[in-house]
Amino acid sequence: MATARDIMTEEIATIKGSDTVAEAVLLMKYKGLHSLVVDRRADDDAYGIVTSTDIANKVVAYGKDPKTVKVYEIMTKPCLVVNPDLNIEYVARLFARFGVDRAPVIQGELLGVISDTDILQKGNFVDNPRVPLLQKALQEAIAKARTASANNGADADTTKEAWNEVNELEAELAFLQGVAPDKPAAEVYGDGATTEAPALV
Repeated sequence: MATARDIMTEEIATIKGSDTVAEAVLLMKYKGLHSLVVDRRADDDAYGIVTSTDIANKVVAYGKDPKTVKVYEIMTKPCLVVNPDLNIEYVARLFARFGVDRAPVIQGELLGVISDTDILQKGNFVDNPRVPLLQKALQEAIAKARTASANNGADADTTKEAWNEVNELEAELAFLQGVAPDKPAAEVYGDGATTEAPALV
């Protein structure tokens, strides 16, 4: 499954919060970008972001002079930050939850920017939607756990590990679908071997 690192745009441009919106517009045009990451003032400072939508909605729409409006007046800071190893489904969910359409990808350093356009144009969710893949993996894990139980007994460590894998897959699937199962798979298929399922977030 594709991650943020796989589809992010590595072309990044940064700007200072003290720069003008006019300078931001020139940089966006020059780089062919729709957003700029606002530099931190120090290592313990947060990144910000300014987008073409910010400029259109907060400057152009009110007839303000972009040569006098500063980036810090219209930017979002701190901005949502994405881990490069995050699956794109979770990136999309973060975007939906926080009402944004792009975010910097950071892991120790600024690696790139990911946007909803990246998800749509570069993501593999059409050919590999996560829910059916998880459903298949869950069925395979259940079969493996039942075999381990039959061969080694319900109390064997290998059996417990196999059912824990089932519980993890079941929890992730329930989270994505937004519906918890009536009974955990370990209880339904476990031949009496029940393990505690991880809590759904």
